[in-house]
Amino acid sequence: MGLSLVQSRALRGLEAARVTVEVHLANGLPSFTLVGLADVEVKEARERVRCAIQNAGLQFPHNQRITVNLAPADLPKDSGRLDLPIALGILAASGQIDGSLLTHYEFAGELSLTGALRPVRGALAMALALLGGHTAIRLVLPPGNAEEAALVPGSQVYRACHLLDVVRQFVPAGTAPEALGLDGALQASGDGWSRVESAVSAPRAPTLDMSDVKGQAGAKRAMEIAAAGGHSVLLTGPPGSGKSMLAQRFAGLLPPMSCDEALQSAAIGSLSGRFSMENWGQRPTCSPHHSASAVALVGGGSPPRPGEISLAHHGVLFLDELPEFPRAALEALREPLETGCITISRAAQRAEFPARFQLVGAMNPCPCGFAGDTERICACTPEQVARYRARVSGPLLDRFDMHVEVPRVRAKDLREAAVGEGSAAIRTRVIEARRHVLPRQVDLPTLHRVTDASSLQLLDRAVEKLGLSARGYVKALRVAHTIARLEGLDVVGTAHVAEAVQYRRLD
Repeated sequence: MGLSLVQSRALRGLEAARVTVEVHLANGLPSFTLVGLADVEVKEARERVRCAIQNAGLQFPHNQRITVNLAPADLPKDSGRLDLPIALGILAASGQIDGSLLTHYEFAGELSLTGALRPVRGALAMALALLGGHTAIRLVLPPGNAEEAALVPGSQVYRACHLLDVVRQFVPAGTAPEALGLDGALQASGDGWSRVESAVSAPRAPTLDMSDVKGQAGAKRAMEIAAAGGHSVLLTGPPGSGKSMLAQRFAGLLPPMSCDEALQSAAIGSLSGRFSMENWGQRPTCSPHHSASAVALVGGGSPPRPGEISLAHHGVLFLDELPEFPRAALEALREPLETGCITISRAAQRAEFPARFQLVGAMNPCPCGFAGDTERICACTPEQVARYRARVSGPLLDRFDMHVEVPRVRAKDLREAAVGEGSAAIRTRVIEARRHVLPRQVDLPTLHRVTDASSLQLLDRAVEKLGLSARGYVKALRVAHTIARLEGLDVVGTAHVAEAVQYRRLD
């Protein structure tokens, strides 16, 4: 009989909970039993592990009763991340590797039938879970995952390409490697097992620049204000006026990400299998199609997965053709816009994902798109226009800090307009303004103190005339404060309030 313990991790939202893989070999009718609330993908590991061990030239205990327990038993486990720890547990229980050497390691990886290791989701979440631990735990991960996990400062990560690469490190003392059937070419190369050091490079410069947008000086000004104050924006204008171009270049105006922000963003991308080392440190821009469901936007499923709003954490969520989105999907955005997080509750489990994003929406003024256009005649009836605009509810419209009109650009302006200001110059002003704007927008009394009396009176009259809600009042005041800080002023004046109020006129 033999017993072995191997440590790994299972994903529960962004949390990587510790899992102990317990393997017991006993005499009896040959069988391979896997228990511990394992999903279908985990149960299929029995066949992958058996073939991987055999094809690697190692001994699989066919004539014994194999019991694998994944503890804790009430924690759901999914995906093939437990293939490698299960295989190592069987090899340790059968005496082919030294189980005592596995104590300070955690393993994750899917096994192919040949024994090669394949990447899994959530490598960064595993490394972050170990951050700040009292014991120096080493992570062993497949290629691709190891480079992700090494981004976490202070992590000890080893890359293994094949099951034999791992086995070679835990051969019992006094046992010749040849006795385990290790391939000679694999031993000679020495490339299969290596320590991966953090190699964080500077983020790449955005490929899309605001200078590409011709004309639209007013819309560019609004986007700069939104970037400086972290405000959400709704762009309204006829087709082809440049709404999508402005939104796609908006992330290039935002300040560079801090290390913590980059790790959080990368961890969510890793959890969804959408992280790439090339995108490290870049603020994400998520642009879901207007047919996306509420679950696709906010997250869900079993086990819960992050949605587009979480994938846009510390970045931009761009919803083009806003009225075409399902009503339920748009209404699901209301709470995350205010709280900065989303909680997915299911009968079996509950997961919380961060969702602090900047929302940029774009829509046409009417179904045909030409209402108010000076060069095209709108063919829509007032009833059609009203129904179209009613697809976006009043409470959601009220949560947009700024409503910006993007008019048509004349052909002459497209041809003769000078190259506009680039994203880098705008970003410099945004960074300077953000040093003062965001911390001081936390509470309303602070905003009142930095606004002169005449400006507050102007805002009061605007609230009465436009019928702004309490939220609209606060948002207008915050936008005015952002405008003042962009000019390097500590006091909000009437010109700043007047400009801020015009961005609320569509409410």
